[in-house]
Amino acid sequence: MALVPIIMGSKSDLKHGQAIADALADFGIESEIRVASAHKAPRFALEVLAAYEADPRPKVYITVAGRSNALSGLVDGTVAAPVIACPPYSDRFGGADIFSSLRMPSGIAPAVVLEPSGAALLAAKILSLAEPALRERVAAAQEAAMQTIMSDDRSLRDS
Repeated sequence: MALVPIIMGSKSDLKHGQAIADALADFGIESEIRVASAHKAPRFALEVLAAYEADPRPKVYITVAGRSNALSGLVDGTVAAPVIACPPYSDRFGGADIFSSLRMPSGIAPAVVLEPSGAALLAAKILSLAEPALRERVAAAQEAAMQTIMSDDRSLRDS
C-alpha cells in the first residue's frame, strides 16, 4: 500500500495538512503528517526524508510551507518520488508568498497545487498508475463530481 508523507514547515500549518490527510483518506490512501523545517532544522528534515526513503512503499510527498518555501525544493532535490507543494494561503502577504513555491532552481520540479483536496487528488492519480483499485476510486470520485454537476444543471433547467 502506498504512503503520502505530508511534511509541514511548521505546526501552525496543521489545519492545512490535516485537510490534505482527510482528502487522502477519502481515497483510502495512508498519510503521515510531520513537521520538518528546511530553514530552521534542515538536518532533521533530511533525517525524516531518509527514513521515508528507506521504506519501500510507493510514495508521493506533499509539502506544506508558506512564506519562503525552501521545504518543497529540499524535499524534491532529495527524493526521486513525486513532490507536490501545497502552500497555505496567507492574507498577511496578500498571497505574494506563493511565488516562493512557483520559482525553483533547475533540476527541482515540485508540482504546485493550492487546494488541499487538489493536492490529494493529484497524489491519488499519481499513485493510481501502479494501483488499479485506487484508479477505480479516482474514477468513481470523478464520476460522482460529474453527476453532481449534471444534477445541478438539471435543477436549473427544470426550475
